[in-house]
Amino acid sequence: MDTESTYSGYSYYSGRSRGSHRHGERSRDRHKPRSKDSRSEKSVTINTPPAEPLLGDSSVRGEQVQDDNWGETTTAVTGTSEHSLSQEDIVRITKDLEDSVGLDCRRYFTLTLAVILGLLVFLTPLAFLVLPHLLWPDKLQPCGTACEGLFISVAFKLLILLLAVWALFFRSPRAGLPRVFVFRALLAVLVLLFVVSYWLFYGVRILESQDENYQGIVQYAVSLVDALLFIHYLAIVLLELRQLQPCFSVCVTRNTDGETRQYNLGQLSVQRAALAILENYYCDFSVHNPALLSASKSRAAKHLAGLKVYSVDGPGNNAAAGLAHSQSRAMIAAAARRRDSSHNELYYEDAEHERRVRKRKARLVVAVEEAFTHIKRMQEEEQKKAPGDVMDPREAAQAIFPSMARALQKYLRTTKQQHCHSMESIQQHLAFCITNNMTPKAFLESYLNPGPTLQYSRDHWRARQWTLVSEVSVTSGLNDGTIFLLKCVDFSLVVTCRRIPYIQMSEEFIDPKSHKFVLRLQSETSV
Repeated sequence: MDTESTYSGYSYYSGRSRGSHRHGERSRDRHKPRSKDSRSEKSVTINTPPAEPLLGDSSVRGEQVQDDNWGETTTAVTGTSEHSLSQEDIVRITKDLEDSVGLDCRRYFTLTLAVILGLLVFLTPLAFLVLPHLLWPDKLQPCGTACEGLFISVAFKLLILLLAVWALFFRSPRAGLPRVFVFRALLAVLVLLFVVSYWLFYGVRILESQDENYQGIVQYAVSLVDALLFIHYLAIVLLELRQLQPCFSVCVTRNTDGETRQYNLGQLSVQRAALAILENYYCDFSVHNPALLSASKSRAAKHLAGLKVYSVDGPGNNAAAGLAHSQSRAMIAAAARRRDSSHNELYYEDAEHERRVRKRKARLVVAVEEAFTHIKRMQEEEQKKAPGDVMDPREAAQAIFPSMARALQKYLRTTKQQHCHSMESIQQHLAFCITNNMTPKAFLESYLNPGPTLQYSRDHWRARQWTLVSEVSVTSGLNDGTIFLLKCVDFSLVVTCRRIPYIQMSEEFIDPKSHKFVLRLQSETSV
C-alpha cells in the first residue's frame, strides 16, 4: 500500500513538473523570432498538386485517437500542401530514377538486337533468291513450273513465320527482370548460328562457283525457311508449353500481416517464378494497409512508457555498480505483472473499435441510400426537362457527394482506409455507378470490403520497384525447398517452394455380380 501511494504521488508530481516545463517551453517559443532559417538544412519543401487523399495526408497516423466529432471542429483546406523531404529521400529518389533509366536503356538495347536479328532472318531467304539475278543473270537456267511454285511456297511460309514471330516475341514486356531469359538467349544464338551457317554454305558453294541451277537455289532458300519454322516450334515448346504442367506448390506470405496464398507453378526459373507471383499478388492479395499494424505498436509503446524505475535510496557508492542490474530486474517484474492484464485491455479495445465501426457503417449506409434516392428523384425530374438541361453523371456525382462525404470520411478514418481513397477517385467511382445504374450496395462494396491492390489508384501499386533476394542464382530452376524474398519499400513477400509429390493411383475392380442378391419370401400359413 505504501509503495502504491508513493508511486502515484510521484507520478502526480512528475506530471505537474512536466506540464510546467512544457508551459515554459511554449512561452519561450512564443518569444522566439520566427524565421525561415529555423528549418533544418537537410529538408526541402515541395509543392504538391491538390489531388491529396480525401481524409488527411497519406502518412499513417494509426496511433492517434480520432475524435468522434472531428468533422465539426476540423477545417478542411483545399489547394496545394507542403511536405518536407529529407536529404536521404532526395538521394533515394535520384537513385530510383537512375535505376529506371538503366532499365529503359537495357530494354531498348535488347529490343534493338531482336529487331536486327529478325531482319537478318527474313531478308536472308530473299537475298538467296535475288543475288543470282544480280551477279550472273546470263548463266542462270530458266525457272520452270516447279520453280515458280516454290516461289509461292516461300512467300506464304515467310508470311506465316512473320506472324508467328510477332505473336511470340514482339509482345509488350510485362516486367524488367534482373537477368537475361536463358531459353530466349539460347534460341537467339541458335538462330544466329543457323543463319550464319547457311550464309557460309551459300557463299562457298553458290556464289564462288556461280551455280547455274536456279531451281536448286530456290529449294535451298525453301529449306532455310522450313528450318526457321521448326526453330519457332521449338521456341513455343520451351517458352510456353514447358511451364504449363504444375510441378511446384509455392507459399507466398506477406511479412507484415501474415496474409498467405498458395499457387501452383511449372518448370520456371527463380526470376520467372517471382514475376508470376507478383502478377498474382496484385489480383489476389488485399491492399497493404500499414495503419492496421500500428495498433499493436502503439499498445506496446504505451506499456513500455508506463514503466519507470526509481532510486529510493538516492545516489550512493554502490548505486552506479548495481543500477543497470536493478533496473532490468524491475522492468522484467513490472512487465510480467502487466502481461497478466494486457489481454483485458486488448479485448475491450477491440470491442470498442468494432462498435465504432458498426455505428459509422450504419450512418454511411443510410447516407448513401438517401443520396441515391435523391439521384432517382433528380432523374425523374430531368426526364421532363429539355435535352440541353439534363445533368451528366459527373455533375450529378458532384451534386450529391457532399451529403455522404462526412459519413464516408468518418468511416474510412475509423477503418484506417483514408490513404487509399482520394476525393477524386471517390467521385469518379460515384459517377461510374450512376452511369451504369448501380445500387447503393454496389457503390459501398469498394469501401466496406477492401479489395485487391489492383483495384486502387496507380500510386498504390504500379510505381513500385521490387527487389529479388535469393541464395541461389535467379536464372536457375525451382527446386524443392527453394526460398526467396520479394522486397518493396513497405513490406516483403516470403516465397517457399515445395515440389508436388508423385501420385501413384491403383485400380480396384469390383465384380458387378457381387452386388446382386435374391430376396426369397417364405409364405406363412395360419395355424
